[in-house]
Amino acid sequence: MATSARLLVVDDDPSVRGMLREYLQGHGYGVAEASSGAQMRECIERDLPDAVLLDIRLPGEDGLVLARYLRERYDLGIIMVTASGDVVDRVVGLELGADDYIAKPFDPRELLARIKSVLRRLQGRPADEREGAAARPPATSARQRFGRCEVDLQARRLFEADGQEVTLTAMEFELLRTFLAHPNRVLSRDQLLQHTRNREWEPFDRSIDIRIGRLRRKVEPDPAGEPRVIRTVRNAGYMYVPEAG
Repeated sequence: MATSARLLVVDDDPSVRGMLREYLQGHGYGVAEASSGAQMRECIERDLPDAVLLDIRLPGEDGLVLARYLRERYDLGIIMVTASGDVVDRVVGLELGADDYIAKPFDPRELLARIKSVLRRLQGRPADEREGAAARPPATSARQRFGRCEVDLQARRLFEADGQEVTLTAMEFELLRTFLAHPNRVLSRDQLLQHTRNREWEPFDRSIDIRIGRLRRKVEPDPAGEPRVIRTVRNAGYMYVPEAG
């Protein structure tokens, strides 16, 4: 199926880059390659991709450093590639704002599904926001209270009570929107993953716990205390409690 999406593969192994380029181009994607952080920056300056497939184990600047660089500067998808046993790297990658991760060795079909999922979420965002409309003040009528913050659903932005904007990843916004749509209702991890990613995930996937922990630090009245707004329901999932904010 034809697609106009552009991908950047960042990996120091030329055989991996070549395999991914051939496979992804065969599915209609435009694919650029980089073997280091310096090459990644050069590629992005020439042509900003829609998503970056970023290997963690890179010479010089590693993938975690580059993920932070990308998230602070660009509105694009980030998929981290980790070794199968590097759980800590996955956690840190998600904390830095990566949209997803996949462990080596991986099936290219699984990678393709994850790329599609990330791109779907990005393409669902308003075009003007992706082009830099964040500099313009949003209309307050679209804002809803969430904990100590206010979320603007139309602009997909989060604000402190004093008006200061809080950095929000695509996945964090999807979680906020899901919780706002289901107040005072327990949502299991699988339900949250389905609502925010629109596809089936592994039944024991715990990446959602990491995302919620990061979101709590942004919206809870007392980030260091017991969660009151996004509560953990033991052996069941999470529940959004509006009045707790």
